[in-house]
Amino acid sequence: MDAERREEEFQRGIEARPLEQDRLIERRLPGRDAVYVHVGGCWNAGKRSKGVTQEQALHALAEGVEPCPQCEPDNALEAAPPRCRQGGCGPLP
Repeated sequence: MDAERREEEFQRGIEARPLEQDRLIERRLPGRDAVYVHVGGCWNAGKRSKGVTQEQALHALAEGVEPCPQCEPDNALEAAPPRCRQGGCGPLP
């Protein structure tokens, strides 16, 4: 009985888990400049990472935010529209 209940709770936890973001921007402190752009799920993304759109990630890279050296989001974003690679996708979050 206990094993069944634990399994049910485990499954509910998996179903309730928020969706993973495709791109992340990591900041030093709240409201400060961005430190890195990450691919979603990067093991090196810090606690201060926020999910962003692909366009926002491209804009951040175009503005000089460093790509994470571990997940290399700049390589993953190469197929993006050229206007975004040139920084024309709006302000950073």
